[in-house]
Amino acid sequence: MIFFIIAFIALMIYSYRKDIKNHERYYKGAGKKVIIYGGLIIVIFVAIRFLFGN
Repeated sequence: MIFFIIAFIALMIYSYRKDIKNHERYYKGAGKKVIIYGGLIIVIFVAIRFLFGN
């Protein structure tokens, strides 16, 4: 199992480094969108929990 985890992580790193130019080209600004929309979902969830209780 440890060998699988190490091999999986190594392949993920290799794949990411291989496609880094495509990431910069096609996913420009995606990190900001993820943070904004993720934060919005958390705020909505907390507001619903606060308004309707448990």
